[in-house]
Amino acid sequence: MEPGVQDFLAARRIAMVGFSRNPKDFSRMLDAQFRERGYDVVPVHPEAAELDGRRVFPRVSAIEPPVDAALVVVPPALAETVARDCLDAGVRRIWFHRGGGKGSASPQALDLCRARGVTPIQDLCPMMVLPGASWPHRLHGWFRGHGR
Repeated sequence: MEPGVQDFLAARRIAMVGFSRNPKDFSRMLDAQFRERGYDVVPVHPEAAELDGRRVFPRVSAIEPPVDAALVVVPPALAETVARDCLDAGVRRIWFHRGGGKGSASPQALDLCRARGVTPIQDLCPMMVLPGASWPHRLHGWFRGHGR
């Protein structure tokens, strides 16, 4: 399994950075899957204060009480800013989501994390490794070398 994945999944309070206002967005499915497994998912979106009756924070550093980890589901152009915010807030478990396409990481964000002593998770969708995920996700993870 990818380094850091088990440590990330051991966190119980996770910021979902890039939580969409669109209820059909993939970030919402990730949110639901983590919450079904007992995680306290904290939505982060810079332009929303509340979605579906849940408080939404504009950035990770504004979250009180703080989170243990951050799942980043934003375009790569925003990744460095998000990484800096997470690191400044003391978050050391950072996962840059990647499903299809280029994913959420940028070289600058990854370099920033490493410069601050954090090894981020990248090039991986949590659905490939979440316990009890549906078989297509697990199969995809297996083909990518993350099967258990």
